[in-house]
Amino acid sequence: MRSVGARRVTVGLVCGVLLLSGCARFDDSASSPFTDEPTPEAAELEPTKPKGPESSTTRPSGPCIDPDPAVVVSCLDTTGGLIELGGYALVAERRTGRILKVTPEQPPVEVARVEVDPAGDGGLSDIAVAPTYGEDGLIYAYVTTASDNRVVRIAEGGDPKPVLTGIPKGTTGNRGAIDWVSDDQMLVLTGDGGDPAAAANPASTAGKLLRVNNPSTNGNSPTEVAVSGIGSAGDICLGGDQIWITDRTPALDRLQRIAPDGTVSTAWTWPDRPGVAGCAVTAEGVAIALTDAKALAMAEPDPTTYAVTAPPSVFLANKYGRMLGATAAMDGMIWVSTANKSEGGQPTPNDDRVVRIPPPSSASGGGPD
Repeated sequence: MRSVGARRVTVGLVCGVLLLSGCARFDDSASSPFTDEPTPEAAELEPTKPKGPESSTTRPSGPCIDPDPAVVVSCLDTTGGLIELGGYALVAERRTGRILKVTPEQPPVEVARVEVDPAGDGGLSDIAVAPTYGEDGLIYAYVTTASDNRVVRIAEGGDPKPVLTGIPKGTTGNRGAIDWVSDDQMLVLTGDGGDPAAAANPASTAGKLLRVNNPSTNGNSPTEVAVSGIGSAGDICLGGDQIWITDRTPALDRLQRIAPDGTVSTAWTWPDRPGVAGCAVTAEGVAIALTDAKALAMAEPDPTTYAVTAPPSVFLANKYGRMLGATAAMDGMIWVSTANKSEGGQPTPNDDRVVRIPPPSSASGGGPD
């Protein structure tokens, strides 16, 4: 869902590149002294030189090694947020509270863990890195505790520090999302906690897109309401000066846009409620993970007005199951995470996974099968 760079870093982020190395063997027979050409009989007595191993591009097999080369890592617990950081990613496990560094062809490495209440759709929903991550390694997380939903800050080797507490908790609607829009302003997308009335209540932090200026670790960072009426929170994704958010309501799923002047518009709605979740802004448009539809959608905004006038194209349907997190890389790839081990999923032996996929071709109107 995230990106780091041009202020967090806007949306693109950097890319994941797998470096392959190989070696070549050179025949040294030319350096041997010349001899008479052997007779056929002598040649028959020459020992046969063993052949070297056949080269192969087949991925090794074994537990948690996915045969699909697009898969970065397998055998995770059901995932939460995902952020790509240039050749590797940080991915959250919603139910365990673990934050893992995942790199192609390498085992995942736990970098942090936070205690969470995973009941319903709660747990570790999302992660974002601080604008100063390269210097201090600070990670922010949206979590569900025994008493509330909250945003915490995690330093390497330290306990989580509360940034924003008291976000209403319910039996549903606990999922949230976070992102940095500038060096000193964080966006927090909160679910309605199962209470649509709270989402409409200006005194409640439930069901809102909140602006948090200069977040501190006292648990009571001041907030401003940017958008109200959020249902079950999906994600925040940034592109240029535009902010995009996804959420699910009892009537429909939707993609909304917040312009630089704060104007909020509904870019697209899905009455069939496919389960919009993570989103990522790419050169082709806004990619949206559809959890229940088990696919990705690509909405293509007008480059001038940012209006979405055509139905978002759907691709990768049923290939990786229930998709949840999404983040864009600078090379144009989209990294997604899956949630097949969550309720309603049908996990394979290799789930859950993080996958790198190319965006669909806007010229051909299609994408990967």
